[in-house]
Amino acid sequence: MTRERTDVVVIGAGPTGLLLAIELTLGGADVIVIERLTEPDQTIKAGAIGALAGEALERRGLGDAMNAVERSMADSMSRLMKGAGDASDLPFKKFGGHFSGIFLIDQTRQREPDRRLRGVNQQALESMLAERAHALGIEIRRGCELIDFEDSGDGVVAQTKDASGDATLHAAYLVGCDGGRSAVRKRAGFAFPGTEPTLTGHQAIVDLDHPDRLLPVGWRRTPIGMMAYGPIPGRVFLAEFDGPPADRSAPVTREEVETTLRRISGVDVRVTAVKTATRFTDNARQVDSYRRGRVLLAGDAAHVHSPFGGQGLNLGLLDAVNLGWKLAAVVCDRMPERLLDTYTEERHPIAARVLANTRAQVALMRPDVMTDALREIVADLMSLDEGTRYFGEMISGVRILYDLGSDHPSVGRLSGNFALGDGGAETTLFDQMEDGRAVLVDATDGAASAIAARWDIFVRCVPRRDLSGHAGPSLLIRPDACIAWAADGADLAGLDAALTRWFGPAGISESRSPDEAKRNPGTV
Repeated sequence: MTRERTDVVVIGAGPTGLLLAIELTLGGADVIVIERLTEPDQTIKAGAIGALAGEALERRGLGDAMNAVERSMADSMSRLMKGAGDASDLPFKKFGGHFSGIFLIDQTRQREPDRRLRGVNQQALESMLAERAHALGIEIRRGCELIDFEDSGDGVVAQTKDASGDATLHAAYLVGCDGGRSAVRKRAGFAFPGTEPTLTGHQAIVDLDHPDRLLPVGWRRTPIGMMAYGPIPGRVFLAEFDGPPADRSAPVTREEVETTLRRISGVDVRVTAVKTATRFTDNARQVDSYRRGRVLLAGDAAHVHSPFGGQGLNLGLLDAVNLGWKLAAVVCDRMPERLLDTYTEERHPIAARVLANTRAQVALMRPDVMTDALREIVADLMSLDEGTRYFGEMISGVRILYDLGSDHPSVGRLSGNFALGDGGAETTLFDQMEDGRAVLVDATDGAASAIAARWDIFVRCVPRRDLSGHAGPSLLIRPDACIAWAADGADLAGLDAALTRWFGPAGISESRSPDEAKRNPGTV
């Protein structure tokens, strides 16, 4: 029996858990990640990540890694589509996603067309996050299962078990990133209200006999349900509106996929092999609060919904970047515990809106004549400039706005990347955020920076003048890219208050910085 202490125990080494561990570490917290599986799950899951999640990774220096994965995916797609495969013009730059299988979201007509989804599948994402976590020295215990835990009010005691035996972990906080069937959520007693499932879905990578002759690439709605073939070679997506599966956890067989594919497509197609397959429903639920005492939830542990629009992975990654820097500030004694209340306040409404739009997408997929008429009207709306922007921004989330109590239109939004001038050299906002620090973009010739200098351990000050000499508004940007304060011209009202609100009292000692944090882990 070993006893250990850490600041935070993260349960689950999927994308949400790994990114949360990275964010906590950059903020100065000590982290141990517990993962039941001995190896990353290779079951087919998300095939891409949304604009905001991609930006979160780019801020942490993973842009080149994502670009490499996209080029590889573009080559595979072009082989399936028999296109040119020009890697300089990746299809992901134009594709804006879909709503209920209606592919009229035009990325080129969005208000911010450069904020696009990234063609990075979940396996590639997990690999690059695991590599970054390893580089940061984060301990990931694979093949280790959470047995039980207790929140004493002063800390959490977690009992784990692996091949070497039982262990007890003492931590200040525990975060469940352990998926839609979260053991953490159940054991901590979180309420999980929502709607029951109405469909059975499958996603798989298969070998088919004569696929090019029998199945066209793309999405189709049939009298039985919804299906898609491609763009990844051999990928099939099936949804049948006949109620939930009898046993969702049962292994997915070749016969099951073939029977469903033949029934929905109406085509005499044969599945000769199944490489990977998963089963899903449209069960939609969300916890009332993302925190109970010293136990928190992120990702699918906090909210589940159908996979339409590919929004679940992005929600989880953005939960991680919102929570990570805040929880690190609390466990390192830089900020009071009430800062954690803003995690639920900011993230809960965002997930609630995603649950609503996925329910709407399910309703628009139903195979009946009334839904036929409704889809025609929605498609007409989506073909309009304002319509494609509305649906594009809903699916991508780029118009997310946290209510921070400010009248400035930029405050509460998640900033995209933009060029900056730093001492005559060209840089970008995301370049300045790789180490997890906040950034003050100063368009006041140094007046704003003079105020922020008292928080220089946590906030990096950068001039807001690009190489053309243009200056925009001054912005205080949190580590999660949320704009916490903004001002046009020389008005600095509210800057001192915003800095104090998010980063604590001015002049905090160097010993309590993220690099040299004075931690008090696991006070149990």
